[in-house]
Parts: sequence; C-alpha cells; structure tokens
Amino acid sequence: MIEKNNLKTKSTGRLEVICGSMFSGKTEELIRRIKRVEFSNQNYIIFRPKTDSRNPNDKIISHAKTEISAITITEPEEILTHAVNYDVIGIDEGQFFNNTLTTICNTLANSGHRVIVAGLDMDYKGNPFGPMPNLMAIAEEVTKVHAVCVKSGELASYSFRKNPNDDLVMVGEKAEYEPLSRRAFINKMAVREKNK
Repeated sequence: MIEKNNLKTKSTGRLEVICGSMFSGKTEELIRRIKRVEFSNQNYIIFRPKTDSRNPNDKIISHAKTEISAITITEPEEILTHAVNYDVIGIDEGQFFNNTLTTICNTLANSGHRVIVAGLDMDYKGNPFGPMPNLMAIAEEVTKVHAVCVKSGELASYSFRKNPNDDLVMVGEKAEYEPLSRRAFINKMAVREKNK
C-alpha cells in the first residue's frame, strides 16, 4: 500500500478512517500503520470497544493473527481521559461506539493528534453503520479495504449475516458472517426476505 507522508502530524492533526466489510483487513491495516508509528518514535495508544468480545481485553488481534496492545473502553468519552499525551490514537471497531465518537475524534485531530479509526462502514443489512459515515465525512483520508466474495470471487463490500438474528450488533466470525459482492449480497437478501 502506498502511504502518504503522514507520520509526523502533531502540528496539524488529522483523522484517517479505514473501513470495509468483515474479513477485509481493517484491523490488519490499523496495526500496520501503528507499527510504522513505532518506528518513527512517536507515542501511541489504541482503544477497542468492550462490545467486541472476540479478543482479550488488552489487545486487538487481526484475522491474520497480528496483534497489538489496546485499552478496552465502554464509552468514547474515555478516550479523552487516556489520549491527551499521545501523538497517535488508534481506535478499532469504531462502528460499535455511539455517535459521540465523531466529536471526540474531531476534537483530538483539531488538537494536533493523528487519529486512526478502523471499522465496518455498513451493517449486516447494507446500511451505514454507527458513527462511521460521519467519521468518513470529516476525515482527511478514507481507505476502503475489501474482502473477497465467497460466492463470486469478486471484491466484497458487504458483510452478510448467515443467521436470521435481527439485532443490529451481533459480534461474530466466519460461522456467523460471510463477505459478499453487491450482486451476491442482493441475491442472498432477496432469498432471506422471500423465506420470511
């Protein structure tokens, strides 16, 4: 991936968003950017939502098994308490936080911090998810990563929930979700609607 020269940003601050479907490498990309921050001798802190129960409380782990230390929080306001003295703030699974996350990320970027948020841009119905659309709107950089559709082999932008659970938030892995292209997603959602 080509990365712009955004390692030293303390004077201006910036917001970067990494988004896409499940299994697209969002967390992997967040960790990659943070590892580059380590090499530049900047200090950083990473946050993850308590809602995401797939990982231990003190780290985030990508599907490729890359991991890095993180602080588990319940509310976005907790970020402000911990992040003041850090150059770079990473946030994983941004879609699980409430819309206050947008204001907090904007405040941090305006104060000279580099903020990197990774998260699903769409929910299991294909609708914009949580604070992610607003974060994308105010970000200096948005990177959309893609999985591979398990049905067609095309680029996948959608996270199809395999079971009929209608809860907006349902944490899961490959047993519960599969990445699909637009065409495959529309077809599967039509079948689901027909079978209701």
